[in-house]
Amino acid sequence: MPLDWDKLRVFHAVAEAGSFTHAGETLNLSQSAVSRQIQGLEESLSVPLFHRHARGLILTEQGETLNRAVREVFAKLAMTEALLTESRERPTGRIKITTTTGFGSTWLAPRLHRFLGSHPEVTATLLLDDSELDLAMREADVAIRMHAPRQPDLIQRHIATFGWKVVASPDYLKAAGTPQRPEDLDAHRLIVYGDYRPPIEDINWLADVGRRPGTPRRPSVEVNSLFGILLAVRSGLGIAALPSYLGTDLDGLTVLLPELKAPRIDAYFVYPEEMRHSKRVSVFRDFLIAELAASPG
Repeated sequence: MPLDWDKLRVFHAVAEAGSFTHAGETLNLSQSAVSRQIQGLEESLSVPLFHRHARGLILTEQGETLNRAVREVFAKLAMTEALLTESRERPTGRIKITTTTGFGSTWLAPRLHRFLGSHPEVTATLLLDDSELDLAMREADVAIRMHAPRQPDLIQRHIATFGWKVVASPDYLKAAGTPQRPEDLDAHRLIVYGDYRPPIEDINWLADVGRRPGTPRRPSVEVNSLFGILLAVRSGLGIAALPSYLGTDLDGLTVLLPELKAPRIDAYFVYPEEMRHSKRVSVFRDFLIAELAASPG
C-alpha cells in the first residue's frame, strides 16, 4: 500500500513539534484528528513511530528513519515549487535569508527596504540565528556566514572582510581609566561572547591579547549576543571587541588600542546548488555586494 501524503505531512509536523497538540496548532487540526492520522500511519506500516510518555513524544528508531526521508522529500518539493513559480524575466516570490543575529539585526535589517523597494514582487523572511540553519534541507534559501561554509555541496562567494574595534563608553573610561597597552586590559572589566557555538571564529580574541598563550583573562560578563554586548558597553559596563560592520551603531563609543592586531572576519554568501538559477537569489547577491561596497567594514 503506498504511503498516504496527508498522513506523512501530519507525521512530520508531530515529529518536529514533539506533541500532538503543538502539531495540531500548526496544521489547524484537533489533537484527536492528529492522533488518528498517526495511529493510521503506524498501522499501515506495522511499526511504532513514537514512544509516548508524560512529557511528550520521542521518535522511535523507525520514526527517525521515516522523518529523515520525509524531511528531505518535503524540502525538495518546497525548493522545486519555489523555482517553478518564479518568473524567469523578473524576481518574484519569497526569499528566506539566514545570518547571524549581530549582522542581521544591525547591518542587514536596516538595509532590506532598499532591496525590496527595487524588487516589489519579492518578499523576504529574515532568520537570525547564531547556529547554522541547514540550507540543503531548505531551512533557508541563502545564508550570510561569518566564516567559510563547512557544509558540503553549497555554492559560496566571499563578499566582504570585516575588522574589529575595541570600544568602551566615555563614562566607563572616566571611572576606570583608559588602557594604553594590551596588558592594561587585565585591570578592566571585559565583556565577551558567551556561547559554545559562537557565530564568528576567534570571537573572544580580546581575552588573549597581552597574555601568555593558554592563559586568557577572565571576563567580567559573557553575553551570547553581539547586540547585547553593544548595549552592555553603552551602559558603561566594560570593554569589548565588536565587529566593524556595526558601523554607526558604534558612534559615541571610544575606540581603544587602535594599533592592536586583530583577526579578520570573512563573510560569505552561500546557497544550495538547486538555487543556482533563481532570480531572487541572484538579485539579492548583487544587492549585498553593492551595499557592502558602499559601506566597507
